[in-house]
Amino acid sequence: MTAARPRVAVTLGDPAGIGPELIARLLADPETTAAADIVLISDEDELKVAGADSGAPIAFATEPADGLPLLHDNGSARPVPRFRRRESTAEGGRWSLANLRSALDMACRGEVDAILFAPLNKTSLHLAGMTENDELRWFEKVLGVEGFTSELNVLPGLWTARVTSHVSIGQVAEGVTRENVVSAGRLLHEVLLESSVDHPRIGVCALNPHAGEGGKFGRHEIEIIGPAVEDLAGEGIDVRGPFPSDTIFLRAKEFDGILTMYHDQGQIAMKLLGFDGGVTIAGGLPVPICTPAHGTAFDVVGEGVANTGSVRNAFDLAVRIGGRRRVG
Repeated sequence: MTAARPRVAVTLGDPAGIGPELIARLLADPETTAAADIVLISDEDELKVAGADSGAPIAFATEPADGLPLLHDNGSARPVPRFRRRESTAEGGRWSLANLRSALDMACRGEVDAILFAPLNKTSLHLAGMTENDELRWFEKVLGVEGFTSELNVLPGLWTARVTSHVSIGQVAEGVTRENVVSAGRLLHEVLLESSVDHPRIGVCALNPHAGEGGKFGRHEIEIIGPAVEDLAGEGIDVRGPFPSDTIFLRAKEFDGILTMYHDQGQIAMKLLGFDGGVTIAGGLPVPICTPAHGTAFDVVGEGVANTGSVRNAFDLAVRIGGRRRVG
């Protein structure tokens, strides 16, 4: 299947962080506008600040024009004339959510094929009234999604998905069920296919030390994870495990994706392997939503040192999956 030229909605993330300047620098690269039709969900004031911070003024159009991002002016949702910089605020959270909601509305109307958002600040989102643990659960609510969803983390050549995510360690074991392991493994397989991996190879982490040591350190591997791996293999998925989580990433070249049981089990490894290039994708939603796998970095806002590797990779992934969905 050949990908078509997708339409990608882009939001600048929390206005107090590095997101706006990252997007400005991304848009300054001619390859960005050559790869997709871009809709910027923002307003002119935010774009001016982003251009000043980055040293790369953002060229945009207010009507469709070849080679220029189209501004969807969301200024009517701006809560304050100017946002405070380098700190979490309710105003920044409200603006972030308002722009994301507009992007989701566009996706539901079929006006865009994928969404890229710059880093958010969860404290700001909660100050703004978001009651969900994270933006993925908020996306589920807004879109009315009831099936299994998961954040997936991506480095070039390696993906991870999680059975449980933003929950306390004390809640992890109860979330590792046979059904959830199968759902997460199936989702990882499907998204790998969408991202152009034709024959995904998946490795599965154990939950307990030494993969349970034959039941001595826990029976999740025997009673839950192992049977779930068999279920996935029965569906024709190339999957192996469970493997001890302290060694599986040493053999990462054997796999296209690794299924982890909880957040830090995969995140520590992925950030050690490639912090400056990581991407997070919200899996299981009707629209691909990608973001850099790092935070708002309040401490370096406006200093011109924020690395664009992750936002570039997130954009490229949104283009790739959005283009394939547009054809499919």
